[in-house]
Amino acid sequence: MLPPTRRLAPLGALLLVALAGCAAPSAPSAATSTPLVDAHGQIDGAAELAEPALGLTSIDADGRVSHLDLLDESTADLGTVRAPAAVHSDGRYLFSADADGVSIVDSGVWTWDHVDHFHYYRAPARVVGEVAGEGVATVATSNSSTTGGTGVFFPDSGEAVLLDTEALSKGEVAEKFRVTTEPGAGLVVPAGSFAAIAAAGQVSLHAADGTALGATTPCADPAGTITTRVGAVIGCRDGAVLVSVDGEQPVAEVIAYPPGTTAPRATAFHNREGRPSVAALAGDAGVWILDTRERAWTLLAAPEPLVQVTAVDDKNANLLALTAGGRVLVLNGDTGAVRAASDPLVSGSLAAGQPVTLVADQQRAYLNGPAENRMWEIDFADGARIAREFTPERTPLFFAETGR
Repeated sequence: MLPPTRRLAPLGALLLVALAGCAAPSAPSAATSTPLVDAHGQIDGAAELAEPALGLTSIDADGRVSHLDLLDESTADLGTVRAPAAVHSDGRYLFSADADGVSIVDSGVWTWDHVDHFHYYRAPARVVGEVAGEGVATVATSNSSTTGGTGVFFPDSGEAVLLDTEALSKGEVAEKFRVTTEPGAGLVVPAGSFAAIAAAGQVSLHAADGTALGATTPCADPAGTITTRVGAVIGCRDGAVLVSVDGEQPVAEVIAYPPGTTAPRATAFHNREGRPSVAALAGDAGVWILDTRERAWTLLAAPEPLVQVTAVDDKNANLLALTAGGRVLVLNGDTGAVRAASDPLVSGSLAAGQPVTLVADQQRAYLNGPAENRMWEIDFADGARIAREFTPERTPLFFAETGR
């Protein structure tokens, strides 16, 4: 069994019925035996905790899954999936994609966000199952690990699949719909109880059973998605489409790039989970910041070549960046100015073309170096100080911070 965790809830969380005993937890130091209850009913086997239990869940090149408990630094083996080509996480599940489908790992720890306070849970960790498909899939999640849907798009077949996230929380893989579109790049993006399919040059809105709803919205070359407190972002050649729920209906809005911009488009978005502002590389030209509340883009100059950025979106407007030389930079998210920098950490992994991921929560950032066989915890508010360095037994080819 894995540790507890911290995590933000999905789009539409404000519409959920309050959990039983929804006042902020009074502080017993141990987990209670009270099962988790959400808007869809009871989830057996989950214990509520007094504090989050964060972890780093990783998958090596052979598909072996490990979980490092950040509270006591113990490690647990969670099982094996097929060798991963790409991994996506929502802070609880890891979705490991390869040419034949997607394998789903439940880390067993998560946080329920009630906006003004949080609830923390732990359940047994496990490999839940697989979703068959053709080609390395793109996966899109909401910020909820127990309600709504999870989108999976298979590029070789053009199949758009919406999984039932509530069923995942109970150890079951169930499809809400599977719709066939044109093969090629695409996304299935959950939005409340609805979903958007971005494929064939447009975004279409769908009910949970796959029924198409209303008009479509143009979106050439869809790439990149993320869910914020405001809605779900879909990257397009000319900007982004923001999908939100207004009353009981999904709405798609176009957020175009500023007039006259020549900077490369955003193709991958990252932020501290659930926050309204997200960051993306603008090729070699700088960093795009998309404020989903203001429906506005800002382009910041990059101090040096960057390979990844993520918006902390805290009161200090911290923006984290990974340089092409393997350093972690702490930038001013309003101006792009450098506030702090680490020593080179993952230069070997970047030179070898191995996957490196930089993630941030409210207090720390985490980074993996497959070539270095290391994972780091970074205090970005304290001069990019290395707070802890971990040497896992299995090389962390892909990892996710779980329990958040």
